Amino acid sequence: MDNIEFAKYDGRQVTESMLQEASQLFSDHYGVWSEHAAQAVGEFAKAGNRVRLSKGRLRAECMPDNSSCSYARVTVNGSLAGHAFACRWVHDNKNVCWVTQLVVHQDCRERGLAMGLLNELRHHDDDIYGIVSSHPAACLAAAKAFGSHISLVRLDFIKEHAEEIMRASPIRYVKDAQLRGSLFKPEDANGLVSSADTGFWVDHTEPLEALALARDRVGWPLGELHDGHEFLLVLEARRRTQPRYWSTSKPKAVS
Repeated sequence: MDNIEFAKYDGRQVTESMLQEASQLFSDHYGVWSEHAAQAVGEFAKAGNRVRLSKGRLRAECMPDNSSCSYARVTVNGSLAGHAFACRWVHDNKNVCWVTQLVVHQDCRERGLAMGLLNELRHHDDDIYGIVSSHPAACLAAAKAFGSHISLVRLDFIKEHAEEIMRASPIRYVKDAQLRGSLFKPEDANGLVSSADTGFWVDHTEPLEALALARDRVGWPLGELHDGHEFLLVLEARRRTQPRYWSTSKPKAVS
């Protein structure tokens, strides 16, 4: 039986070696550039080439200065198999936890590791969770970890609150994303429902296959997936019975 271990770290505890490992995992297993990426973002984004992320850019995008961030990772038999980054901020007196990156090794998928990573990021004081992702599996895992089920997602909550929450974010790609879909513009008839134009031109071959399965198996409320866009999911945190306070204790690794 494989030895699977999860651990969570406050942003201040994340070392340069951890960031380097995370950068390598992303570059090796996240995805490849789409057919039109070079035209959209530059010649470096050659179709079929791996989307790569340097350690410095990873820190800038997921752990900006003067922000409250968390990092969760999972190892399988001692090797890094997945990670998740999250950033927290306050909006309208509500604590927002936004998943800024979620990656699982290609050989370790469909084993519940994504949901395990997101569960590590949860905090009893969180009021709202959010994620933008082009992969339905990430949205399914987030809905289950933070809410209950993708079919029970409150689209009215996303419609009412998503834009203001995102504009308050210290994460640039979240703050600058343009909301798209019939949820925000009822006149839109392009199949988008709850999406964000992030200008991230990753190839959608695998996500579209996963989307077809999601529609058949669980129902899918977030609409179509277009090039350069990602699904947008914003959830209210499940009610908790314990007292609400902000813990300053250091995170602990669990197995």
